[in-house]
Amino acid sequence: MSNVVNLNKFRKAKAKAEAKQRAETNVRLHGRTKAERALEAKQQELLERRVDGALLTGPAVHDGDDAQE
Repeated sequence: MSNVVNLNKFRKAKAKAEAKQRAETNVRLHGRTKAERALEAKQQELLERRVDGALLTGPAVHDGDDAQE
């Protein structure tokens, strides 16, 4: 005779394994902490300020081609 299998436990174990697999995939795709995102945003802002500060002309100055008022 074979062993009796509790189908409810089997179903829950299968669902848990699938959820773990989805979580691992999401970590690989989107796995950055809030601190890492904040650091990257701060670095991006600093870079933009440095670039804007190094411009020879202001950001609102046009070359005159599209300003025909």
